[in-house]
Amino acid sequence: MTRRSARLLAAAAAICLTASACSSTQHRGGSTSASTSAGASDNGPHKKGGTVTISNEQGQTWTCNFNPFNPAAYLESNGFVYEPLIFVDELNNQAETPMLATSYQWNADKTSIVFTIRDGVKWNDGQPFSADDVAFTFNLMKQVPATDLYALWTAAGLQSATASGNKVTLTFKQPAQPYFYFFADQVTIVPKHIFSAGDAAAHPDTWKDANPVGTGPFMVNPCTPNNIQYTANPNYWQTGKPYIQKVEYPAYLDNGPANLDLASGKAQWGSQFIPGIQQFYLNKSADNHTWSPPVLNVSLYPNLDPSHKATSTLAVRQAIAAAIDRSQVSSIGEGGQEPPANQSGVVLPTFQKYYDPSVVSSAGYDKPDAAKAAQLLSSAGYSPSHPLNLTVITITGYTDWDASLAVIKQELAPIGINLSVSDLAQQTFDTKLFTGDYDLAYYGQLTGGPTPYYELREILDSANTAPIGQSANSNYERYKNPAVDALFNQYATADDATQVSLIKQVESYMVKDVPIIPVTESVDWFQYNTADIGGWPTQDDPYAQPAAFNFPDAGQVLLHLYSKSAQ
Repeated sequence: MTRRSARLLAAAAAICLTASACSSTQHRGGSTSASTSAGASDNGPHKKGGTVTISNEQGQTWTCNFNPFNPAAYLESNGFVYEPLIFVDELNNQAETPMLATSYQWNADKTSIVFTIRDGVKWNDGQPFSADDVAFTFNLMKQVPATDLYALWTAAGLQSATASGNKVTLTFKQPAQPYFYFFADQVTIVPKHIFSAGDAAAHPDTWKDANPVGTGPFMVNPCTPNNIQYTANPNYWQTGKPYIQKVEYPAYLDNGPANLDLASGKAQWGSQFIPGIQQFYLNKSADNHTWSPPVLNVSLYPNLDPSHKATSTLAVRQAIAAAIDRSQVSSIGEGGQEPPANQSGVVLPTFQKYYDPSVVSSAGYDKPDAAKAAQLLSSAGYSPSHPLNLTVITITGYTDWDASLAVIKQELAPIGINLSVSDLAQQTFDTKLFTGDYDLAYYGQLTGGPTPYYELREILDSANTAPIGQSANSNYERYKNPAVDALFNQYATADDATQVSLIKQVESYMVKDVPIIPVTESVDWFQYNTADIGGWPTQDDPYAQPAAFNFPDAGQVLLHLYSKSAQ
């Protein structure tokens, strides 16, 4: 199965209990206006026509719920139907595309931002869109806290959202630049005339929103349990777009049929792990391609609470980090589709400029070293004759993770660690992970961004942890280091060069303290067919995250796609 469905359930339970629990991207361009034209990379114009079918196994049929405030439903509406103010490209040096806002301006201390709202936009029911809709959306989050998915009114310190003419001003009680991604890119704007009436007004967080009214390029027309059909919005504000006129999104209950549809070309856009992808998919057609850029880490999370004597011992963690051959785990466990990670926690090559290779190599973590690992473990009192017994929890059904853990188990045995793998149902796994009821956990954080700050802060900031037995927000290993907290706290007001320096200092603590052990780099699963459809994001033109389950990136991809037969 894909990570998407299971991670959404975890996100619904854990997201945004504090600001740094909402790890994501940040705009770092100062108080300037967005500079990239909407849809600038599509090499258009193109003629309208064609259909795109998405293959992304869900394990369930569609509920036909498109509420943009519901984490279990919003991936099928945000980007497709609902749009943000500014699109921030996580993969392309944080490039920005103006969407419902044409520009913005920060004040000097980054406590206030003014958006200029785009004129001439209509909702797909024909009603005019305005700055009032934008202010309404943000104020709704204050009135109904369950809709404030990014804790803007609490942790981010949002104090007011006001509209005047075509301007919207957001005012914060503290420097808010690190939250730019949340309120500019992740929040999609809803229509005041819909969400201020009836059931939508009474219960905006749980309302089904079966026929969503948005400004986006597509409309739901219709939805059934087995398929969502989107048709092009004929009055979309970007003239001549979308080129694609229909999107089919079948509900797949199993990976098998979904992968077969991709291999045959019946589906053109895939977003899931395909075992043996070369033979099963790529060799089937010269039009079948894959590009899955690394964006996050999949790691071993050792329990650092003193109640877990072994995993809270530094030498034990160092031994595990030294013994694991990450390249072997990548090759065998992930079929080479997820690259090996490194102990700094910086994902490569995506965030290359933040990476300090000397930090990793000087500590000896640039390659596996079984002899060093055995020596470290011996210093903690364990050896093959006196082994350490540990259990690692993982999620049932994640067959690639099981294969990866089998490699890790084999690599740890010679140094004196007997590793037992416990496959748990998602809900059980989440409960144990969040409350600290484990020795080791194999896990990847839910969200990331265009700098390593967000994932690292999610994992390491002590504000995100909790005592054993209570649910932590994201620092599940229970790491506490005031020096690291101080580095994160400096990030919000630092310039670009200083932010890079701060991240490199955090890396040194990742290597020194080994709070977690990154194993592979989690990728944005993406397969695509070019027989009829062009305009896909590629490594050379990474204009958006390419998986269909990313928002609002999916909308950006659909705005670039076109049918070759329609030209």
